[in-house]
Amino acid sequence: MDRADLAPLIDHTVLGPETTTADVRAVLDDADTYGMNACIPPYAIEEAADYAPDVTLATVIGFPHGQNDPDVKRREGVLAWKAGADELDVVINVGRLKAGEDDVIRAELAEVVAAVPIPVKVIIETALLTEEEKHRACKAAVAADAAMVKTSTGFSDGGATLEDVELMSEYLPVKASGGVGSYDEAIAMLEAGAERIGASSGVEILEGAPEPSA
Repeated sequence: MDRADLAPLIDHTVLGPETTTADVRAVLDDADTYGMNACIPPYAIEEAADYAPDVTLATVIGFPHGQNDPDVKRREGVLAWKAGADELDVVINVGRLKAGEDDVIRAELAEVVAAVPIPVKVIIETALLTEEEKHRACKAAVAADAAMVKTSTGFSDGGATLEDVELMSEYLPVKASGGVGSYDEAIAMLEAGAERIGASSGVEILEGAPEPSA
């Protein structure tokens, strides 16, 4: 896959706790230059929509632990959409999942999905889940009418694995996020079934890709 084809499959990301406006603008500049999407903190969405109107903007909801009250997540989603977000990445409540409260997970996600007219990706935080829990999390995302499932926030131990991408792709399109730092790693995730890559190293990934043929 050449650089031009790969670029729109990458959500170039900056979500660290020390992220500044300058950091966000640098990611937006890179995304605009290379044709990537950008995944940025919610506080920066409105300014980003003005600063880089041609860049598809994703932001995170209930980040990074997913333990917000469901009404807060829904409200976060609505505010982000109204500020200019094109996509939402929502973290599930892992504790609820581990307690077997799948109906609560589904209802919470469904409220966010119903509240906004933009795609909702569900971050299931695979590194914290058993295989059985991964299946249940994906089923909840499907039942909530989510657009995609996403492997990781990047804030827990471990990130995307080929095995998890294969499992999750049985249910919904997958965003592989966490630890994808090179062209070869990105291609491996796509070949395993991912349809989107989330990475803070989007430029490095694309710099390793072949140039488009003449």
